Amino acid sequence: MSALRFLAGLLLVPVCVAATRTVAALVQSLRPASLAALPPPAWALLAGFGFWLFLYATLPRPVRTYVLAHELTHALWGWLMGSRVSRLRVSADGGSVTLSKTNVWITLAPYFFPFYTMLTIAGYGVLSLFFNVQAYALFWLGLVGFTWGFHFTFTLSTLARHQSDVLLYGRLFSYTLIYLLNIVGIAFWIVAVSGATLDAWAAFTARDMRWVFQAVADRIP
Repeated sequence: MSALRFLAGLLLVPVCVAATRTVAALVQSLRPASLAALPPPAWALLAGFGFWLFLYATLPRPVRTYVLAHELTHALWGWLMGSRVSRLRVSADGGSVTLSKTNVWITLAPYFFPFYTMLTIAGYGVLSLFFNVQAYALFWLGLVGFTWGFHFTFTLSTLARHQSDVLLYGRLFSYTLIYLLNIVGIAFWIVAVSGATLDAWAAFTARDMRWVFQAVADRIP
């Protein structure tokens, strides 16, 4: 099984390269004449993200808050996949949650599923059912950028340390899967808050997948 996961990780490497090229192409396709040409939703997202980076660099880091999100993500994905959830424990030194079963998605979910970002989006959706929240859309996008920055920085710092979640499915497979899902998330947000379109995303993805697999094929003797 470990050999199969290693092989899957190898196959994901060119997919990660193609996805990275696609994100770069999406950014280049925007080509604003100046920063001021960025649409307000993009500014709101970037402002929230930048504000989090400032807090992360200058203030004590809310480790317990991240651990709570990490364990709740395990619990949420476990529950969605039919696992019984019990005994959630959270502290500044780490946490744990007891699940009746697990799989790769449940185990690696905290590294690609931004819990507080999804909570922010869900909150906006629920409130929009009862109130006119359109006037606060930019504020909510700022919160999305802020919470996604939280996910991004803590994911990087956590993966830089020894992680049993990653070792369980092998470093290569785990890292490539986590990277791919996060880079796809970045592409989604570029499309959501800018002039980039889903059609452009699909076209760039198809082009870059062809390019990367042709490059691999050319190197096979």
